[in-house]
Amino acid sequence: MPEHLTVSRRVLVVEDEPVINQAVSDRLEAEGYDVVRAWDGPGAVSCFEETSPDLVVLDVMLPGYDGLEVCRRIQAVRPVPVLMLTARADEADVLVGLGVGADDYLTKPFRARELVARVNALLR
Repeated sequence: MPEHLTVSRRVLVVEDEPVINQAVSDRLEAEGYDVVRAWDGPGAVSCFEETSPDLVVLDVMLPGYDGLEVCRRIQAVRPVPVLMLTARADEADVLVGLGVGADDYLTKPFRARELVARVNALLR
């Protein structure tokens, strides 16, 4: 497909740690994604409704309301692939995240290349 006809996929990155938010956003932008960002639960839901992203990269531990509540709310608006980021690796935490509508789970610390591979797979 000619480059001028390529449609950039939009990814919403929701992460309250500025360094992680910036690193994830920069990497996805370098891969050609159009990135929009939020830093807390209420902001994530508003940004989702305003920008209609194709995928959401979502931290679990957020101010306002947590990533699980954000996932519930955005999935109620419009189904979208969600990649959860978390420091929690317990099986119970993963199952709860998947139960509220997440499609994949990546534990911190993570490798940027793996994050990109998982985003690409979810958008296939």
